[in-house]
Amino acid sequence: MSKLWMLVLQSTGQTLSMVLFSTLFSLLMGLPLGILLSVTSGVEQGGIIPKPILNNILGRIVNVLRSFPFIILMILLFPLSRILIGTSIGTTATIVPLSIAAAPFVARVIETALKEVDPGVVQAARAMGSTNWQIVRKVLIPEALPSLVSGVTLTIINLIGYSAMAGAIGGGGLGDLAIRYGYQRFRGDVMVVAVIIILVLVEIIQVIGNKISSHLLAKR
Repeated sequence: MSKLWMLVLQSTGQTLSMVLFSTLFSLLMGLPLGILLSVTSGVEQGGIIPKPILNNILGRIVNVLRSFPFIILMILLFPLSRILIGTSIGTTATIVPLSIAAAPFVARVIETALKEVDPGVVQAARAMGSTNWQIVRKVLIPEALPSLVSGVTLTIINLIGYSAMAGAIGGGGLGDLAIRYGYQRFRGDVMVVAVIIILVLVEIIQVIGNKISSHLLAKR
């Protein structure tokens, strides 16, 4: 029994590690892309630097990446994981496809949140002589912060689900525990424990995200 709980703790730690680092890397990739998608959209959509051709190209790339099922994308990215990490199997290697899978989603979340900012606030900043970069940094991002937090929360929850799927092809974590030690060994109790932990993690993340978003809204 103690061995089982050690496996549960180890798998939970692996899942948290995968989700934490893939969230950070997906934000590093998705945040600038989302900002670029927002500012280069048409004037009627709130774009402050309209670039229709660039916006269209970036939008199509994001849509293509978002349409890939995660399992297929992970298999396609095995060579990249092997180049960057030295292996395509395990918790660390799984962070690469998780990050790339989440980045387009993050970009769309950022874009949508920035487009929700009141155009009047942007116009006021422009009238005061603010540059485009100042508008993005001091107006758009602060005003959209509650929505951005909600979007990041949703991203983390999606990554928890992706990390569970990654267990099916050697990604480690709670998904791997449920499949190898639960399903394949006919241990229903192990599967139940893994599922419960995943549900608890999702609930905790959602509650924390809601509280932070509500706090930011109250301060506006």
